[in-house]
Amino acid sequence: MSAIRKKNIARIENQYVQQHEKAGIAETRKRKLLFRRLAVFALFASIISYLMISTFISQTAALERKQADKVQLEQKLAKLQKKQEILDEEIVKLNDDEYIAKLARKEYFLSEKNEIIFNLPKEKKDSQDSPY
Repeated sequence: MSAIRKKNIARIENQYVQQHEKAGIAETRKRKLLFRRLAVFALFASIISYLMISTFISQTAALERKQADKVQLEQKLAKLQKKQEILDEEIVKLNDDEYIAKLARKEYFLSEKNEIIFNLPKEKKDSQDSPY
């Protein structure tokens, strides 16, 4: 029963006790301010981290798209360079009179004297035309 009863204890009111209470209150206040500062710092750090990570991810995606475009454009460039070479060869051939005469006979069915032109049909693949 003695544990249940509250004892009336008088507080000592002197300068040392007041200083000790003020120091305790100041320490509690400092601790609260420290937690607030740490919370604000953590908030800013998380916001900055989020922004940096999202920027990194978007730049990585953009870089991958640009690399895919680069590969595609390099393939297109290679095809165009081959076509350019073919056209350059065609230009050289078109400067030759014999080639022009041969081309005219072939494409436009022009013939020289005493020359007969036979037009043969193009062969089709047997596997596609065969009903069997």
